[in-house]
Amino acid sequence: MTDRAPLSRKLSAIAESATLKVDAKAKSLKAEGKPVISYAAGEPDFSTPQFVVDAAAAALTDPANFRYTPAAGLLPLREAIAAKTLRDSGLEASPAQIVVTNGGKQAVYQAFQAVVNPGDEVLLPAPYWTTYPEAIRLADGVPVEVFAGADQEYKVTVEQLEAARTERTTVLVFVSPSNPTGAVYTLEETEAIGQWALEHGIWVITDEIYQNLVYEGARAVSIVEAVPELANQTLLLNGVAKTYAMTGWRVGWMVGPADAIKLAANLQSHLTSNVNNIAQRAAIAALSGPQTEVEEFRTAFDRRRRLIVSELSKIEGVTVPNPLGAFYAYPDVRGLLGREWRGRRVETSLELADLILDEVEVAVVPGEAFGPSGYLRLSYALGDDQLLEGIQRMQELFA
Repeated sequence: MTDRAPLSRKLSAIAESATLKVDAKAKSLKAEGKPVISYAAGEPDFSTPQFVVDAAAAALTDPANFRYTPAAGLLPLREAIAAKTLRDSGLEASPAQIVVTNGGKQAVYQAFQAVVNPGDEVLLPAPYWTTYPEAIRLADGVPVEVFAGADQEYKVTVEQLEAARTERTTVLVFVSPSNPTGAVYTLEETEAIGQWALEHGIWVITDEIYQNLVYEGARAVSIVEAVPELANQTLLLNGVAKTYAMTGWRVGWMVGPADAIKLAANLQSHLTSNVNNIAQRAAIAALSGPQTEVEEFRTAFDRRRRLIVSELSKIEGVTVPNPLGAFYAYPDVRGLLGREWRGRRVETSLELADLILDEVEVAVVPGEAFGPSGYLRLSYALGDDQLLEGIQRMQELFA
């Protein structure tokens, strides 16, 4: 009998999401009764605002929501997204330039599918979110990492990008505020990078899902606001997940030139069709309703941010650049490597993360998930008491 034909080589080469893997392990240990504190998941611990939930409940009474709707999204939601994009990103876009997606991840996937051809090189500033390189490879592109360390506050320069550019470079990924580092580019830095991309005809895929979570007076200036002429070669990605504590609702979107958006909408018509209509109605309420709770969330994140930076900085051998956005700290832990802790020698941040989980039951994500070894990502989207206790356990471990 002939052997079965092989599975997809492309999908077999895709790495599992490291953040979800660590979070799943932490939850499994918790289920066993172990007092694990997890900094792994990039998920707000707040409840979705009640008025958003009420809008979803009301949507359940309208039979129109039980039917197929346009694959690109409900018109009222695309209009609300257009208003939000103008308000926060300085870009005037029509509903025809918007596709509503099943969470931000689908927007990421479809963005690369829309503008990457086989063999194209995509400049990927590192540290990067773990999904980007896999989404690039799924589009048959080649991710080219451009690393900026703690000494640069994890922000790449035009000089670094130019050094990495080749005749095959067609796309740049630009993320501010950053996951995993919380870094926020200044207006001047953003403008310089945008002008460079414009000069070389390079597409920009900018993930703005954390743009409303900034601190200390910082502002996440959109690259299309800094360089308006770049709008014809930029795809903006966003969603309600982080700002509105709606990770499970799965509503994201992409905004860009009509020709690129048409390609993405056509792909989505075959891939998933429309996003759940009840969730879309909830997203309309979130974007159009009062933003009081959003500010309360941001204030709480800011308090936790200051706490985690202060406490992590007390550990000798750890350097913590001050994150001005998102809800992550990304300490440089190279000073803890090449040493022995409780009888175990650790050489990499992957080994360090395993040690921390085994010895003090604290889950963190190692830098290998986001680029080079030597770093850890800690999400501070968890309760204040747990936040402090987990860092104190680490302080004791490395005392």
